[in-house]
Amino acid sequence: MLTPDFVSPGDKIAIVSTARKIDFREIREAINILEKWGLDPIIGETIGKQNHQFAGSDQERVNDFQKMLDDDEIKAIWCARGGYGTIRIVDHINFEGFCKKPKWIIGYSDITVLHSHIHNLGICSLHAAMPIDVHKGSDASRNSLHDIIFGEKVSYTINPSKKNVSGSCKGQLIGGNLSILYSLCGSKSSLDTTGKILCIEDLDEYLYHIDRMLYNLKRNGSFDQLSGLIVGGMSKMHDNNIPFGKKAKGIILDVVSDYNFPVVFNFPMGHIEDNRALMLGAEAFLEIKEDEVKLEYI
Repeated sequence: MLTPDFVSPGDKIAIVSTARKIDFREIREAINILEKWGLDPIIGETIGKQNHQFAGSDQERVNDFQKMLDDDEIKAIWCARGGYGTIRIVDHINFEGFCKKPKWIIGYSDITVLHSHIHNLGICSLHAAMPIDVHKGSDASRNSLHDIIFGEKVSYTINPSKKNVSGSCKGQLIGGNLSILYSLCGSKSSLDTTGKILCIEDLDEYLYHIDRMLYNLKRNGSFDQLSGLIVGGMSKMHDNNIPFGKKAKGIILDVVSDYNFPVVFNFPMGHIEDNRALMLGAEAFLEIKEDEVKLEYI
């Protein structure tokens, strides 16, 4: 995997939206954060645009992202928000120049489309808080984003969950939003999970949807040769009037019960306040013990 160059003070960081519409006022705090870090925010044309729920038409979102992708002065592209829409444009983006001179693509949620597609191009990307919510997150969330893009060494130690499956493993970090990963199955953006550590999170889903999506991944062989599983926030889950019978953790454990890889729950990633930055594509070591959980890059 190729790792994009880390940033330095004075570098230009683009903010664009590949999905839902967003107003300039909603990214003001993120601009302040970049400036505080000594970086130069470049605001894309999709910020403030609207085409129904999207940040401009599909072509406008392609054009904005492509412009920033091809500009050698832009050192990273920070996707402003998620929602829905990135899957509509990913096949219209030309990544040839990007593959020759990669830069950081940053975001989560719907941006999982880009992370997965870029992973298959052999380039690392950054699953992290976005301009719409970075100021609402924890200090640890912001600090982890800062430290990774500036090339500082990052590792995480967290408290264990009683539901964890203990063990240790190594592999490239992959994944992101479960609903997006599910939607990519069978496409050229679908992930090969062999020997890798899969990270998943989701928001505002019915429990039976979680079950269905996980079984789809299972039937696609995504767990067959997996090295380990990291489960972040499974936030604001819904149940039917007739209860499904299990919560998200129970559903996940049931689906992966046939396998021997370690599983960690409550990892600080996803639609939660403490959304730590993860370098997708990087080799990592995960150790899950009864008293603590450690994730470090190797």
